[in-house]
Amino acid sequence: MTPAFRTIETNGVTLRAAVQGSGPLVVMVHGFPESWYSWRHQIGPLASAGFTACALDVRGYGGSDKPHAIEAYDLETLARDIAGVIDALSPGAPAVLIGHDWGAPIVWTTALAHADKVRAAAGLSVPHVGVGARPFLEVADMLFTKRGLFFYQIYFQEEGVAEAELESDVRASVRKMLYAWSGDGVWPKGKKAGANLFDDIDDFETLPAWLTPADIDYFTAEFESSGFRGPLNRYRNNARDHAYLTQFAERKIEQPTLFIGGDKDPVLTSFPGVDLVGLMRDKVTDLRAAHILPGIGHWTQQEAPDLVTGHLIDWLATL
Repeated sequence: MTPAFRTIETNGVTLRAAVQGSGPLVVMVHGFPESWYSWRHQIGPLASAGFTACALDVRGYGGSDKPHAIEAYDLETLARDIAGVIDALSPGAPAVLIGHDWGAPIVWTTALAHADKVRAAAGLSVPHVGVGARPFLEVADMLFTKRGLFFYQIYFQEEGVAEAELESDVRASVRKMLYAWSGDGVWPKGKKAGANLFDDIDDFETLPAWLTPADIDYFTAEFESSGFRGPLNRYRNNARDHAYLTQFAERKIEQPTLFIGGDKDPVLTSFPGVDLVGLMRDKVTDLRAAHILPGIGHWTQQEAPDLVTGHLIDWLATL
């Protein structure tokens, strides 16, 4: 059985979702630059395990609506999207949320802001570390830009700049990002401020085992259709997100949680000496497991699909 696409009206937008199975709802939320398709290996097994498995296109991506305004992509709005999806697919009953990359903060925020709708929450790649005293980009500016170093999220801030680079050759952009941030690739360190995203990043001739030509074709077609403005707008809400999340600064996530990351993921390795998983333990009350997968980079559930799916199903069995 393959998932069926459904359209869900929520929070003023229409979202596309791949849905399969029946039973308690599990909503999977992707990150950048991805798609519902990033969960292709998990949908079927979760459905077979007795769940309604739902993998979304986040607003701005794929078959979902793509508002133009930057503020249409703040965490407050995206969390309301997810809450609306739960209402549509599981009226009166909370859902389990699983997020990867930006999908993880969307999940963590939904668990805090719409706690009655969230039964449990899992994050891949990005742990929940709470709300800092300052917006993250202010810290990144100090650690990178003021030291003359490139940081991709700062590069993404000016409207149109990253869009032009990424959209000049969508297929090459997809290949380079998926490869460079994986356990097989190398994201260059020490790149100077003022560089472009793909400076010092070469394309590659042979795909890693976890990534097929059909996968590249699918992601490429999605971004050739949607463009990159919506996805990049997620990065342009840092100050707005920080102001919104401050209300939750003293609140811990109380639902059962799970974290899965890779030991080669730049999210976990870019800040030496900082134990992000340790920080998460102080911000949740029921962390049931934290798995760090050897040899795995940023694309957790795509690079290690069987291992990740097994951890997810084991965790779901504890709920």
